[in-house]
Amino acid sequence: MAKRKAEQPEARTADLVIITGLSGSGKGTTLKALEDIGYYAVDNLPIGLIPKFSELIRDSPAARRAAIVVDIREGESLKRFPALFRQIRKKISTRLIFLEADDETLARRFSETRRPHPLGTERPVKGNILAEREQLAPIRMLADYIIDTAKFNVHELRDVIGANVVGARDEARLRIDVTSFGYRHGVPPDSDLVFDVRFLPNPNYIPEFKNKTGRDRSVARYIRSFPQTVEFMDRITDLLLYLIPHYIREGKSYLTIAFGCTGGHHRSVMIAAEICKRLAHAGFKVKQSHRDITR
Repeated sequence: MAKRKAEQPEARTADLVIITGLSGSGKGTTLKALEDIGYYAVDNLPIGLIPKFSELIRDSPAARRAAIVVDIREGESLKRFPALFRQIRKKISTRLIFLEADDETLARRFSETRRPHPLGTERPVKGNILAEREQLAPIRMLADYIIDTAKFNVHELRDVIGANVVGARDEARLRIDVTSFGYRHGVPPDSDLVFDVRFLPNPNYIPEFKNKTGRDRSVARYIRSFPQTVEFMDRITDLLLYLIPHYIREGKSYLTIAFGCTGGHHRSVMIAAEICKRLAHAGFKVKQSHRDITR
């Protein structure tokens, strides 16, 4: 998740964004996103050059906005970064973005790209990830934005960076994932709000619906035919339209809303799809997913 933590100095014309975080978490994508919107971008700038670079940004009319990546590739020099960062932000408006993801996601990304971890190949990738987390912990504590990139593809991450760093209308600052799931497969661990729809009549017991899903019009029509279905959706919509603006004001970057039924095939799928439509109609950026629909 992304959150603001530190107080910023008085606004200045010059703007320096420092990108750091775990290897495989999307630092390159973030740097490219900022470069595309006009930031002067530098990858892996040596620690010792950052003070001079910040002075150039502050004094140069040609490069008033810049973004740099600082990460574990610095080795032992990285220990100097916290003190150096505190000094720099006294002289120029500076924001620190820390990118991370869970161990499984990072390990999978390394496997897919077949790139070695910067800490070497003497130990397993997960061991390197753990060691990197420990080394970066002091820097993470200084971050203005902490972004978990596990949920985002490349395009979604660019949107999040644009909304949080550059600024966008309030509705675009929060990405909403409305998902369905089956309780027999467990509650999605990344859910922020979970709603149990097993109180609704189950289409699974009707032969003609058993092998269909909540996406099928006949199944959706059956579920919607019960007055409690319509009332539930109306009440949940009102609740979400009340809650979401408060999440936005608190700086939340993404919200996962999960609807669960027994198997994740019928009721939860239909309800999630309908709520997704309603939130999109209200102007929010929403993505729909159905975790267990094919199980």
